[in-house]
Amino acid sequence: MMKLLKDIKNLVLGLGITGKHLGRHAITIQYPEEKWTMPERSRGIVVLLSDKETGELNCTACMLCMRACPTGAIVIDAPRDENKKRQLKKFEVNHGICCFCGLCEEACNFCAIKMATKYEFSTTDKADLTWDINKLQEMGRDVDYVDTRRKKAAPAPKPTPKPEATPKAETDETVNPKTPPPENEAPAKPEPPTGNEGNQENKE
Repeated sequence: MMKLLKDIKNLVLGLGITGKHLGRHAITIQYPEEKWTMPERSRGIVVLLSDKETGELNCTACMLCMRACPTGAIVIDAPRDENKKRQLKKFEVNHGICCFCGLCEEACNFCAIKMATKYEFSTTDKADLTWDINKLQEMGRDVDYVDTRRKKAAPAPKPTPKPEATPKAETDETVNPKTPPPENEAPAKPEPPTGNEGNQENKE
């Protein structure tokens, strides 16, 4: 009997508290009509970031995020090409085993991965929790971030070629070269000495 009276008393107290707020504006968010905006640096879903100018992925396949993940939720396949440079072939994140610790974002030095302020990714199929590189990039396209990467400096402009030196004025011989004598024409014979020239030699 005493237990029943105690339960009735607690019920009346609870109804009294409820009655005070009856008819007032709702305090809690009325989901899904109203959605809470997560503050920056919240640990939501993992997404891949793209360059704001070119739209290409910022990921360089360094695999630091995969090594930092404590649950093995990140799987990357990036074989090396002929130039020993990694080519990103596969990037998957399993949100089913992700613990949302944020270590992948802290390990990345290229602004490629981020814990976005999104929390709506529930599904009835477990396989849908594993996102491939295309979905990770698509979900991260509208995510704002501060680009802290060190971009390569623009190449220095090539020096303008020097104008070619003007050719020297052509000589008269080049303009009007002397025509050689014809081959068939014989050279002129020297004239024989005259009598006067012989007398002068005898006098001497």
